[in-house]
Amino acid sequence: MSAAPAIEMRGLEKSFGEVGVLRGVDLVVEPGTVVALLGSNGAGKTTVVRILATLLHADAGSASVAGHDVARDPAAVRSAISLTGQFAAVDEILTGRENLMLVARLRRVAQPRADVDRLLARFGLVDAADRRTSTYSGGMLRRLDIAMSLLGDPPVVFLDEPTTGLDPQARLEVWACVRELAAGGTTVLLTTQYLDEAEQLADRIAVLHEGRILVEGTLSELRALLPPARVEYVERQPTLEEVFLALVAPGSDAATREGDGS
Repeated sequence: MSAAPAIEMRGLEKSFGEVGVLRGVDLVVEPGTVVALLGSNGAGKTTVVRILATLLHADAGSASVAGHDVARDPAAVRSAISLTGQFAAVDEILTGRENLMLVARLRRVAQPRADVDRLLARFGLVDAADRRTSTYSGGMLRRLDIAMSLLGDPPVVFLDEPTTGLDPQARLEVWACVRELAAGGTTVLLTTQYLDEAEQLADRIAVLHEGRILVEGTLSELRALLPPARVEYVERQPTLEEVFLALVAPGSDAATREGDGS
């Protein structure tokens, strides 16, 4: 017998005034998978996440998370999830360790110090743990934000456009965090408008457009919807992102020259 879905939506609808944002969304997310919800701005991605996180009520349809109905049992849903939005929910007056300890106590974690130390190590924040987060880079703040969301080991994590506004290096840091979550068996629903992000991270991809899921499947299944690729031999130039990352990488010639003052 297969496990129950980690997330399930059937006929989900939501309107704001006369504007219909969701018009019958159907989606099933299996436990321990990363599913990317793609869509342009205004497609309804954040609305889906807010309904699943019990922050909004759907107008019609049904949704469940970790086996709990979001409308009938919102408290059980909240205990099974964590939500990381587009902006890091970090108190910049506190240190990284203090932010984690605060959340651990709010969630009544049994061994907060041990869990905080484990997450600091897992997300590469040990050296910065006792610095105020106002000194953190964008990538560090996002890593800390994701670490905070994992206190209490929620089985389902919502990442709502987690790399919006981040530089290329910080994006890669967040991608590494998502891969860590997947490797640990956490179910992740990732909303993004970056196609390369979905390609890199998702087991399955769902395309949300005009309030409905147009298609859902693996990357290979989605590629099969188009005509077969033609084989062409072209000169491949490095992308600007590849150039940037090579230049700023530790030990690169450019970084060495800058450090020498040349």
